Amino acid sequence: MKDEYIIGRNPVLEVLKTEKNIEKLYIQNGELKGSINKIMGIAKDKNIVVQRVDKSKLDQMAQGNHQGVIALTNPFTYSSIEEILENAERRKEPPFILILDGIEDPHNLGAIIRTAECGGAHGIIIPKRRSASVNSTVYKGSAGAVEHIPVARVTNISDSIEILKDKGLWIYGADMEGENYYFHTEMKGPIALVIGSEGRGLSRLVREKCDFLLKIPMLGKISSLNASNAASILIYEIVRQNHGEKS
Repeated sequence: MKDEYIIGRNPVLEVLKTEKNIEKLYIQNGELKGSINKIMGIAKDKNIVVQRVDKSKLDQMAQGNHQGVIALTNPFTYSSIEEILENAERRKEPPFILILDGIEDPHNLGAIIRTAECGGAHGIIIPKRRSASVNSTVYKGSAGAVEHIPVARVTNISDSIEILKDKGLWIYGADMEGENYYFHTEMKGPIALVIGSEGRGLSRLVREKCDFLLKIPMLGKISSLNASNAASILIYEIVRQNHGEKS
């Protein structure tokens, strides 16, 4: 597999905090300000090669806003379902897992990963086919959160749901045709939340595997939310129900 680029200041800072191998940092020529100085300091401490380059070079590499820094790293390492469950066990918490049934937009995937990590989820499961993979766009969209939450990439989402059910998890699917509004549904204990694709929603087989189907009220003229918006609402309802009384 080829190396990957991590683009932007926050994503690069987050990856520098981990044990992930960084081959080289490309930093824009000129005066260093703000968090670039922090990035340079950490790179020096870790003996990471830093190459100063012109802005045009970074523009060509990033094809977008790079904020003056790009890291060259090894490919993203996916986790397994078992490792996600072990993460929950280490934290002594009931498993809270997100299952993404065909999120094809890497910006959406990055945004969901960021919210899931902030909301205390123990891991994310994505399919190998018809789904965005973890790339530089996902890194940037997650603001580096992808380095702090396990992501498993599986062959079959339906089979993965069965594995989680065998481990005692309840499966909640977000669906416009759901039986109940999310705020009328108890979502406590070991659970997995399934978010469908941007256009198609949940696939038929995955919908049938869910123990509960939840809907979000649509009161305006637009009939559906962006997948990352819907995920955010449901993730924080789960946070409220499981941690609200403790905060």
